[in-house]
Amino acid sequence: MSNIIPVIEPTMVLNEEICKSNIARMAQKAKAAGVTFRPHFKTHQSREIGEWFRASGVEKITVSSLNMAMKFAEWGWNDITVAFPVNCLEHEKINALASKIRLNLLLVHSEGARQLSECLKYPVGVYLGVDTGYHRDGVDANNYEKIDRIINIVAPDVNIKFEGFLTHAGHTYHARSKEEIMQIHKDNLRMLKNIKERYIDRYPQLKISIGDTPSCSLADRFGVADEIRPGNFVFYDVTQMQIGSCDWYNIAMAVKCPVVDINLDRNEAVIYGGGVHFSKEYISREGDRPLYGLVVENHSDYWGDVVPGVEVVSLSQEHGVVRCTDEFLANLHVGDIITVLPVHSCMTADLMKVYHMNDGRTAMHI
Repeated sequence: MSNIIPVIEPTMVLNEEICKSNIARMAQKAKAAGVTFRPHFKTHQSREIGEWFRASGVEKITVSSLNMAMKFAEWGWNDITVAFPVNCLEHEKINALASKIRLNLLLVHSEGARQLSECLKYPVGVYLGVDTGYHRDGVDANNYEKIDRIINIVAPDVNIKFEGFLTHAGHTYHARSKEEIMQIHKDNLRMLKNIKERYIDRYPQLKISIGDTPSCSLADRFGVADEIRPGNFVFYDVTQMQIGSCDWYNIAMAVKCPVVDINLDRNEAVIYGGGVHFSKEYISREGDRPLYGLVVENHSDYWGDVVPGVEVVSLSQEHGVVRCTDEFLANLHVGDIITVLPVHSCMTADLMKVYHMNDGRTAMHI
């Protein structure tokens, strides 16, 4: 099997055409819905891919750490939301960024609000994170007492501008149908509508910021939301495909892995590609082995259709075990290359670091 992209070890491959199509489609959706498109850059974390967003008209971005914000600020992005609860132990980074760019931070706790008010030397915007069902962080969307407590701490501070409310409906990732995703989306918007109606008179300029790839991929309307922050959509992955956010042909990133062993008795092949390449995130399936990735047809440039019945079912540090059909195994040899669509492209990209494109160019992950 020949490859335009030379593969001697696990190699992350990016289909530029699909990636740019995903960006353009989401940018157009935001424009049609009348909302600001502030994509989350945590998935790709790449200067080069960031420029593809800029070419689609994106001027405001989201990141998940101050370190990430510092890199993208170096690369000319000057309106950045850090959608991770503020950590004032990093106050020097906060002030360094706030002195140079328009920086938005996320508050989820009154103690964090007090600490931020004490450490700021330059103006920042803040969003209050609300929990609309994901139960990871944020104030319960119905707990107005806690919401008021945080707002009242930051409101008098001349260095803090209250921007509004931010949420991440991450529980859409646990949905099992498009209908379930859309129901979560509707419930999310209903709770945010109640919050907006309660505070809009006091803060007429407040914004509602939402962001999860499943909802943003399937919905065309975003109710009271003023901006959307999807991130994973730039590549998509097997998880998104399984829950109905995308089709396999929307997935823009894969990993090509050498075959190092074949076991005919177990209908398995072993690839050089393990947890240190894909992460060990998996999809649970009732009565079956966990799914760590789907095998697709290995083309010389990128890849083709999903191969039915051929799946990555086990990962250790460097090893991946692929369960194969008789037909697939009959044509497989040690030294061949297997192409795998990952379960979670964000984690895989963070581990692999280098994006290879079929014309020989590469793009770097932070």
